[in-house]
Amino acid sequence: MVNSYLIGLREKKGLTQAELADKIGVSPSAMSSYEQGVKTPRDEVKVRIAEFFDVSIVDVFYSFIHSK
Repeated sequence: MVNSYLIGLREKKGLTQAELADKIGVSPSAMSSYEQGVKTPRDEVKVRIAEFFDVSIVDVFYSFIHSK
């Protein structure tokens, strides 16, 4: 499942996947995998992403729970 919320946050900040990856300390390919739903980031990476965007981890990675 594509993480549309994460993509939207990144695009709202005007960042490329590579720029965001650099800011949170992951590879660009890892960032792409997170956005495409191929891989789930480790918990510490989830925290860095949520803190970078000043949102909750639940909003970014578990919003599908609220949509059911």
